[in-house]
Amino acid sequence: MTELPQLRAMARVADREGLDLLGIQDHPYSGGLADTFAVIATVLAETERLRVFPDVASLPLRGPAMLGKQAATLDLLSGGRFELALGAGAFWPAIGAMGGPMRSNPEALQALEEATAIIRAMWHPGTKAKVEGTHYTVKGVQSGPAPAHPVGIWFGSVGPKANALTGRIADGWAAPIPHYLPYEKWQATQDIISAAAIDAGRKPADITRMAQLVGTITDIPGPVTLRGEEPIRTDAAGWARILADLATETGFDTFVYWPESADDTQLHRWIGDVVPSTRALCA
Repeated sequence: MTELPQLRAMARVADREGLDLLGIQDHPYSGGLADTFAVIATVLAETERLRVFPDVASLPLRGPAMLGKQAATLDLLSGGRFELALGAGAFWPAIGAMGGPMRSNPEALQALEEATAIIRAMWHPGTKAKVEGTHYTVKGVQSGPAPAHPVGIWFGSVGPKANALTGRIADGWAAPIPHYLPYEKWQATQDIISAAAIDAGRKPADITRMAQLVGTITDIPGPVTLRGEEPIRTDAAGWARILADLATETGFDTFVYWPESADDTQLHRWIGDVVPSTRALCA
């Protein structure tokens, strides 16, 4: 909670300096964190160009019909700058302690698919949303409002079945930070998503691929080989090489930086050094 003023200030800097996207983590059961959607609403109100998304929304603690309405409203209020990333669930004891459901992995995936159908159904004003599911059901609720732009629904999926579902129905993949999905598994996961997309009659290129990278932009060069869940600690040139390789060799098109120390120095190095150097390498 004490970090909220800093977060708001850094979001304004990111907006002013031309960054594209800001993710705000969602762990409602953590007593030290403010409500993610209230924070997102504030950030959107205080910026002009920056797109913002929950990274990722805790679906078991947020009903899908209301998520659909929240997403559309935030998108309308911000002129089309909200995106929606969903997580099927993690930290089940904490979710249960907050009154949420306790689900197995298959149940969580089924709930994610049902929720996605409901959210999308809620974005068609003038109709009545009807989705019959095991975990979520809407019975002819009036849909609307429609978002200002086609809001992306991105999954923070881990595991072959979850990744196949991403390829089949999601608009994007928000690759979990390496603590949950080591770097070495990213390429295989990309392949699963692409194969599932093709099987569903979709174009793999239409699915956003987001890499989320944890580390520090240092003053001196460091290792640029990604291993396990080791933080990346190298200079701006090394970071640019890593991002360019992920873009050209592993198929990522979007990058979110999780600095080990969230301070102005790291933000300015990302904006002023890493981003332009990466764009130059990918040109």
